[in-house]
Amino acid sequence: MAAVALEKKPEGLNLYARFAFAGAVCCSITHGSFTPVDVVKTKIQLDPVTYNRGMFGGFRQVIQNEGAGALLTGAGPTFAGYFMQGGFKFGGYEFFKKQSIDLVGIDKAREYRGTVYSLSAASAEFFASIALCPLEATRIRLVSQPGFANGLIGGFSKILKNEGVGAFYSGFGPILLKQIPYTVTKFVAFEKFSEAIYSSLGGKSTLSDGAQTGGNLGSGLLAGFAAAIVSQPADTMLSKINKTKGLPGEGVLTRLIKIGGELGVRGSFAGLPTRLFMIGGLTAGQFAIYGDIKKALGATNGVEISK
Repeated sequence: MAAVALEKKPEGLNLYARFAFAGAVCCSITHGSFTPVDVVKTKIQLDPVTYNRGMFGGFRQVIQNEGAGALLTGAGPTFAGYFMQGGFKFGGYEFFKKQSIDLVGIDKAREYRGTVYSLSAASAEFFASIALCPLEATRIRLVSQPGFANGLIGGFSKILKNEGVGAFYSGFGPILLKQIPYTVTKFVAFEKFSEAIYSSLGGKSTLSDGAQTGGNLGSGLLAGFAAAIVSQPADTMLSKINKTKGLPGEGVLTRLIKIGGELGVRGSFAGLPTRLFMIGGLTAGQFAIYGDIKKALGATNGVEISK
């Protein structure tokens, strides 16, 4: 009787390309679908005096002041930016996690898995933020200055022509201050919550695909809440610094110090309820979609160090 040939699992670049594609799709879909919430959140951060009625009141204000179409402002940069960022973030996380495990050994990695998760997430997010920053700068300019340009290409081209490449990275410091704590908290919390949930249910391998998706949703929701709180002050500063260009000769650090002083602690957390709703929902969706796409692509042989 002839032996049944088993399908070989993807390895190396082929495997990480699948991780990256799954991450790109899950991030672009979730962030793109939350564009209206992101518009309202950004408005509250940039003009809390006017937009002072909470998330639902903010929706009504945007529609009254600018029309319903304004809720989709920046959708193009959001989809494009988070497609690239998601590829680097999720693909990079899996890559750096494997490198860390190979470096210290599986036993040490399992013992200090929180450190492995943190370093892997931070390393991946650094490169992901380089890809995201120009498109996030374009998105914020479109939202903060209605009529600035007509969509992604128009906004991107106008900033490039009038202010140069450096304008896209004026918010790179804030975006790192926001994204690295956010991503580290997001992945570490997700790994910890999912480990606890699956352990209480008898192990991930014993569950159906639907139950695993539900576990990813629940873990992602809790991880999103934690990540939103940790990264909120830097998110507010990012919105502020990308709203307008700096004064002649004014450096990024000088602008950050000035913005931080103007905001204070309370101002730094403006729009937090809206962002909790947004980040909790999109993080839950990301991990659920990411897990399902990995299965569909046969990329289920990543290294796991959870107990």
